[in-house]
Amino acid sequence: MARVRLSVAERQGELLRAAVEQIEARGVAAVRIADVAAALGVSNALVLYHFSTKEKLVAAAFAHAAEDDLARLRKLLGRRTTALRRLRAAVRWYAPTGQAKGWRLWIEGWAVALREPALREVTRDLDRRWKAALAEVIAEGVSDGEFSCPDPQAAALRLTALLDGLAVQLTSYPGAVPRARAQEWVDEALARELGVARERLTGRA
Repeated sequence: MARVRLSVAERQGELLRAAVEQIEARGVAAVRIADVAAALGVSNALVLYHFSTKEKLVAAAFAHAAEDDLARLRKLLGRRTTALRRLRAAVRWYAPTGQAKGWRLWIEGWAVALREPALREVTRDLDRRWKAALAEVIAEGVSDGEFSCPDPQAAALRLTALLDGLAVQLTSYPGAVPRARAQEWVDEALARELGVARERLTGRA
């Protein structure tokens, strides 16, 4: 059966989704152009036509995955409710105990980014945009008098640093930290950064 002819954007999207799946299954170091091509039943040449090197394909795949996560974050932070509830929902979703991005994928990405400038720029941009989004809502909550936080940007940095660190522990060393305990630490950190009682985080959003 002949393949449907796709637009350039559609074809690239298809290739990027396949690349993300292959990276998650094989790891960045092991994945090959041939693996992505085989997953879709296309030629290596087609993959290389759109992404001239494996490094460019990997960087673009991570950027593609990042945009999906950022879209979900914007949706959570854009809800018509209090800043506290939006922050609680976003942090719990992003936490390694939640339903956010595939942490194994991102831990792989962080490791490879140490040696690959293109991927390092992607992960740095993602990190910057996550922190900026959280800091903006923290500042909004302070302005509205919901809670107190003298430095929203620093608070966002500390929160994401904790979440990323816990993700490494829970993903790389299963059982090292009980998931329930990790969630308690996340709630405690958010409450501490906002100067509120932890009990305020347990109500329904």
